[in-house]
Amino acid sequence: MDTKVMTAEVSAELADRVDAFAEQMHLTSDSIVEQALAAWIRREDWKHQATLEGLADVDAGRVIDDADVRAWIESLDTDNPLPPPTPR
Repeated sequence: MDTKVMTAEVSAELADRVDAFAEQMHLTSDSIVEQALAAWIRREDWKHQATLEGLADVDAGRVIDDADVRAWIESLDTDNPLPPPTPR
């Protein structure tokens, strides 16, 4: 795999923590940073995709009324909780 050097300025405290984790885990600091960055990218990609899906649901009219959600939430601590609301 091709690699590329990136430079980032981080606090000394964060750099020290990365170094400490790397030593504990018998890894390099570079590998810790790469794993963390890859996890962040995956999470941001997921959030973006979920947002697009949510917007598509709104555009298609697949929404749940706020009053239905509130009634469901308020029912959860009762003896007869309501079923989760569904789009109308």
